[in-house]
This record gives sequence, structure tokens and C-alpha cells, in this order.
Amino acid sequence: MNPTPASANHSQPTPVDLVVSGGVVLTLDAEDTVLPAGAVALGEGRVVEVGEAAAVRARYPDAPVLDATGSVVLPGLVNTHTHLAMSLLRGTADDVDLQGFLARVIPLEQRLLTADNVAAGVLLALAESLRGGTTTALDMYWFHQAAAGVARRAGFRLLAGPTFMDVPDLPDGISDFGERLRLADAELAGREPDALGRPSVFAHSTYTLDEAQLRSVGALAREHGALLHVHAAENQTEVDTVLDRTGRRPVELLADLGLLGPDTVLAHAVWLTDTELDLVADSGASVAHCPVSNAKLAAGIARVPDLVARGVPVGLGTDGSACATGLNLFDVMRYGALLHSVHTGDPSAVGARSVLRMATAGGARALGLQDRLGSLEPGKLADLVVVRTDRPHTRPEHDPYSTVVYAATAADVRHTVVGGRVLVRDGDLVGIGDEEVDEAVARWGRHASSPTG
Repeated sequence: MNPTPASANHSQPTPVDLVVSGGVVLTLDAEDTVLPAGAVALGEGRVVEVGEAAAVRARYPDAPVLDATGSVVLPGLVNTHTHLAMSLLRGTADDVDLQGFLARVIPLEQRLLTADNVAAGVLLALAESLRGGTTTALDMYWFHQAAAGVARRAGFRLLAGPTFMDVPDLPDGISDFGERLRLADAELAGREPDALGRPSVFAHSTYTLDEAQLRSVGALAREHGALLHVHAAENQTEVDTVLDRTGRRPVELLADLGLLGPDTVLAHAVWLTDTELDLVADSGASVAHCPVSNAKLAAGIARVPDLVARGVPVGLGTDGSACATGLNLFDVMRYGALLHSVHTGDPSAVGARSVLRMATAGGARALGLQDRLGSLEPGKLADLVVVRTDRPHTRPEHDPYSTVVYAATAADVRHTVVGGRVLVRDGDLVGIGDEEVDEAVARWGRHASSPTG
């Protein structure tokens, strides 16, 4: 561990609104700086200083203090692939493969797909996510404006945007693809800038859009400098379907259509050949690795060590709660390490440090947000998590990385801070309340059970 402070601003101090003090600080900066008794000063929504607790506290004596004693402080977790509103369908399609999952869930979604229901599902998802230390998510789903509204109110960082699928009876009634493109173009052109500065466009997959449609969505994303998110090579059946239809595998097709690039995030990317691994690496595209979802759907195990060896940015994703059962990135980290140990026969293939980086700095890099998120450094957005390590199942703490990945759980998240705002304090939600979440779930239950839906 490098005990050298990640930063020290000894000039005129910037106004500080909060000091998180008393724990082991894992900065996840380029040097993996660790401060055994550290503190993070936050002001105006950004990290002002990271250093030894005594020095930071002395420099900002009037700032409120958030206690991190007996805890590890780390950057907010980044979920690089999810479908948040599908939290309302949790438990409806278990013990099936991807195709079986889709067959069960798609009919059920017909009742879910209204703006009010999506808002309720996102509210439930954000309550779970924030309590589990996740502060940012890339969310592919319908009624993204409703989702974004809930996220803004909750203080959560959500990347959402227009989604494209070539299926009949789309939820908003706009089935004409050209009209969807026109509306998406107008929306992106009028988009108000935010702290992330990253618009997003979602092409569902190479099996739900034809080649011309994929080209059009790619062109839309490029025109607006948007992140392009697409499912790719999730399971072997998907690969076979696309190969039969187009004569190319999903990633080969995306490459041929010009959709691979530094602004592309591939969800899953499980079934890749060596050639496809090289295509992804050469293009600068990123991968959202979803080990829990892939295991639960028997989709396979992505070639993450090979991706990392080629320099591909890899983040972690939960996928949606309907297929992965939860939005718990602590589970994803643990699975992400253990599955690759079993699969490769090498327990260090994706170790604790590597997988924690994927959940933080790596996730930020995968989304092209490494200058804003993913590490605790001055100037970065003030997003962090305080994880208790003073409980029987986390003691003694010999290595904080191992403790967080292999011993801690989402229930050990003590505080979650986004943009300098405390959104979870001592395990309790601040801002959005449990009563509001309960009512949203109950309202969905009444809607789902109504004969008219």
C-alpha cells in the first residue's frame, strides 16, 4: 500500500461543506493510494482534498464531519449495465436461460410499460442501489425521461436516453423507426448539460435491429457525441441467431457497421472469438461485465482476463433485477473474482484489487467519465461510499481490498454521498424515504393485479 496522500492543497482552502474522516481511504487513483487513517474533504459538489485525517480536519475545522471510523472509504460504485425499472419484475423469471427469460418477461412487461410504473420501478431500484453504495448507473429502458426525473430528485447519477428496438407495439406508441430517430435527435439537441456531460443512446441489440437501423442509431450517437450502449454476444443462442441472419457474429457485425469505437459500451460480450477480442480492443470500445446475470441465465463467463490483457476498459454491471434478482455490486464484485478463478484455474485472474477497480475507476473509464468519476482525487465529483469493516464477518482487516470484495456486503454500506450530498446516512435513506418506496411498490402491485392493467 502507498501511504502517501493522494493530494494536498496547502494554498487558500476551497470552501468545504463536508469532511469524511476516520476510515481507511481507498482512493483508486492511478497509484492505488491508500490512507490508513484518511479523510476526504468535499466542497461545491467535488472532492477538494484527500489526505491524512488529522491534517485535513485541522485545515477545515468548521466543516461538518461524517464519521467513517471502523470503515473503508471508497469511490461511489458505477453500474455500467442495468434495466432499473425491471426491479418490479424481480422473481418472475428465474431458473431459465436468456431466451426463456425473454419469453416470460416480455408479456409481463406490457403491464409495466407506462411512465408512472417505470418511475415507481426506478424509485425502488435507486433505494436499493444507494443503500448498496452505487452512485452512478447506465440504464437501458423505456420512458427514460421518467427515470431521469426520479434520479434527479433522488440525487442519483443516471445515464439514460432514447432506446431503439424493432418490435411492434412499442410502449409509447411510436413504432415508426424514422419518427423515433427524429424525436431522439430533437431531444438530444435540446438536452441541458449536467455534471456528467454525457448523453446516451441505446441500440438494444444486433438481433432486435436490422443493419440499416443499427447504422442510423450509430450515426445519431456520433452526431451528438453520445455514448452508444448495445447488448452483444450475451449467449451462444444469440450469436447463432445473428450469424444465421447476417453471416457475421454480433461483434463482427457491429464492427462492419462502424458501431465499435471509444464511445461504445458492449453489454455482456461473453461469446467472443480472438478476432472479436481484437476488434473490440482496436476500436477502443468498452465492456460492461455482468457475471451474476450471466451465471444465473447460464449464459457463460466472459473472457475478462483476455479483454484486460488487450487494454479493453471493463466495468461491472448488475443487469436488471428481473434476471439477476438484484442491483448489488458487492455480489457482482465477488462473483466477478470467484467465477474467473474457477474458469481459468488461476485465483489471481481477476483479483480483489482488479475487480474493485472495475466497480469504480474502471466503470468510470468504460463510460468515458474517468475525468469526473471513479476515484477520490481533487476536482472529481464528490461521490463516495463508507463501508463498515468493524463487524464480525469483516474482522480482522488485513487487506482493505480483500475485505471489501470478499467479506463485506451491501448491507455494510454505512454512508453514501453523491455530489457532496449524504443520500444514505448510517444505513438509512436521506431524501427519498422508505414510505415513498413502499407506496410506489404497492401502487405497482395494485396496477399489476388489476384486470385492466
